[in-house]
Amino acid sequence: MNTASGKGFPEGFLWGGATSASQVEGGFDQGGKGLSIADLATAGSNVTPRSYTATIEPGRYYPTHKASDMYHRYKEDIKLFAEMGFKCYRMSIAWTRIFPQGEEELPNEAGLKFYDDLLDELLQYGIEPIVTISHFDDPVGLTQQYGEWDNRKFIDACVKYAKVILDRYHHKVKYWLTFNEINTVMYFPMFNGLAVNDESMARVYQMAHNRFVASAQTVIYAHEHYPGLKVGMMLGAAAKYPYSCDPRDVIESMEKEDDIFYFSDVQVRGYYTNKAKGKLRNYNVCLETASDDEQQLKDGKVDFIAFSYYSSNVVKANTDESEVKGNFSSGKKNPYLETSDWGWQIDSRGLRYTLNQLYDRYQVPLMIVENGLGAKDEISRDGAIHDQYRIHYLREHIKEMKTAIETDGVDLIAYTPWGCIDIVSASTGEMSKRYGFIYVDADDNGNGTYDRLKKDSFEWYKQVIASNGEVL
Repeated sequence: MNTASGKGFPEGFLWGGATSASQVEGGFDQGGKGLSIADLATAGSNVTPRSYTATIEPGRYYPTHKASDMYHRYKEDIKLFAEMGFKCYRMSIAWTRIFPQGEEELPNEAGLKFYDDLLDELLQYGIEPIVTISHFDDPVGLTQQYGEWDNRKFIDACVKYAKVILDRYHHKVKYWLTFNEINTVMYFPMFNGLAVNDESMARVYQMAHNRFVASAQTVIYAHEHYPGLKVGMMLGAAAKYPYSCDPRDVIESMEKEDDIFYFSDVQVRGYYTNKAKGKLRNYNVCLETASDDEQQLKDGKVDFIAFSYYSSNVVKANTDESEVKGNFSSGKKNPYLETSDWGWQIDSRGLRYTLNQLYDRYQVPLMIVENGLGAKDEISRDGAIHDQYRIHYLREHIKEMKTAIETDGVDLIAYTPWGCIDIVSASTGEMSKRYGFIYVDADDNGNGTYDRLKKDSFEWYKQVIASNGEVL
């Protein structure tokens, strides 16, 4: 719980950074690793969406195959994290490094050893790992055999994988997240194998249910075998504002929020609310369930909520006006906000609003495990990267975090800005959409030395951590 006894961030607050395996590691075919769906994603851009191929096609560029090359450079990268003073590092384990096809009888020892070494390197510097079990990188072998997550075979395979890594790393990792941005099954068909429309909603909700069950079984196993572990859910959050005081806009905004809370309600409360059941009825969805699903959801409630926050949305009922982008959803342009190079609305106050929404609703500890500004960084003539725009973005969001703790009493325990080292964008495949404190010398086509270079934000964030958020 929050141990703050006055002003400022609580003692022991976890400052750090965040990445995912498929976006940072590379080495996609090394150490016995199998193919994940992320390995089949081609390069895209801000205007041209990524596509997914059935197999690796000669002549096509797949950005995650090398990514930021952390697979070979993790010691160098972790040393830089330690130099910034990281207290924690949110990462993911690549499922296909452990089970190359998704459900082999025995795990891949080379993959397990890689994460042993990486985790040991973090712990050597006193950096607490926060590990995501599944981060948009399902094994291709499973999808070829079973289709998608609406097949309950995925539950067994995922829980088997989760148990193996819990058994292996429980003495090294205290904090675990089951699924990254679990609610994006509603918005990101590219990560979930289908187009989202009214006809497919039965599949979407079935996929969500099966992930709820897999998460619950994972939580139950962790609590029974390793009582000291904390297992959380991870939500893709975005503040939703009604376009006006027109009741239709207010109700539309509420319904958009409910699409997010549908997921956290089940995982934190341990059951489907009446409103959630109403959504299923509205789409004529009859979930395929097992007899013990209901009890498992109840017994497998998560210990905390981790969430991503980048921007807010404005919601208007019945409109065909142009929309602006966000992390996983879109909305109307807010005239009071600026936008990023990629058109995302910048709204630091929306983070305080979101923190209050989640904490008031659930009263469990919170982690912000993704937040940051994707921008086109340039190396100046002096050889430096002067990313004051990123410093300003993060500074304003940290101010709102502090207010949420001090004024609103929110129990916030960690902050890990996204892409603390430059990584491949999940949505576009670009390297030029940079978030990091550390620059990676690589372009959108994989050309470059991949050398690391500190940005101005590196020294700024180092000071923030050293002062526990007092010096911004």
